[in-house]
Amino acid sequence: MALLLSPVVEIYRLILQPVALFTWFGVQLSTLDVLAALRLCVALRQIREKLRSDHVLKIKTVIASEKEKPVLPEVEQRSFVRDAAAALLVVYGGEAVTAPALAIPPSFMYSGVVPVFYAAIQAIVEKLPWVPIPSYETEMPLAVWDAFSRAYLLCNLIPPMVTNHASPAINSNPWTLLLTSLMTANGGFFFTNLFSFFQPYALTLTTPTELLPYGWTTTDLWCAPLITGLYAFLTHAQPFWADAHTVALGWLGTANEAEKLAAVDPETARAVCVVVLASLFTSRAVKNFGPAAAKPKTKVQ
Repeated sequence: MALLLSPVVEIYRLILQPVALFTWFGVQLSTLDVLAALRLCVALRQIREKLRSDHVLKIKTVIASEKEKPVLPEVEQRSFVRDAAAALLVVYGGEAVTAPALAIPPSFMYSGVVPVFYAAIQAIVEKLPWVPIPSYETEMPLAVWDAFSRAYLLCNLIPPMVTNHASPAINSNPWTLLLTSLMTANGGFFFTNLFSFFQPYALTLTTPTELLPYGWTTTDLWCAPLITGLYAFLTHAQPFWADAHTVALGWLGTANEAEKLAAVDPETARAVCVVVLASLFTSRAVKNFGPAAAKPKTKVQ
């Protein structure tokens, strides 16, 4: 198993190295940080452009059918401040809720390097003449990259908020760990959807996607606690997970429940999480952009 996962481990060791350009200024930003920020800002621009084109088409359709001024909201001129705020809200929205709940300062209160960096990347992406439309050819390889960046978030950035907490009631509580992962990873998009940040019209309150029918089935929503729980299960991040690991393998008949199992190496456990996420994200890409999704649905009389 370790041999099969070694390429993933080595890729992480490579992309987590600080970028030399930034180290000259005393800033520790890795290749993973740069590519993750670029990927996010490009994806957000794709979302905004898709929503804008759909809204404009809807307005034209209403005008053509009713021959009068539509009641739909008017399209507003895009603002860099609004788009940058949306990007930062996606990144820090969940943490801004969970950190006070855990009585710890959020990361953006310690340093402004990463928020400024995301704002700069957002400005660069907005200056690009175009960004590709999401398609099967682009989303399939990006699904693998998304697995690497999401696994790092769910395995290395979020769990220490709980496991390193000063209170034993918090740092040993598996429910707190899973809830923190769920809210921190998904809170940003929840708030941007709630306030319609990506829509082409004025900010308005609307029902977030997560609260719509079957919104809970969204892969990004439930994979957060799943992957954090899997990582904690393998690495024995809390006493509960160490006992659960022993009991689970005992049920499978591969271990003695009376003996404590050794924890899996954190790098190997993270690589397992990457494989699971890559499977989930590639399946989603096939479902949303694959040949079956591209075929027009025939109407059955």
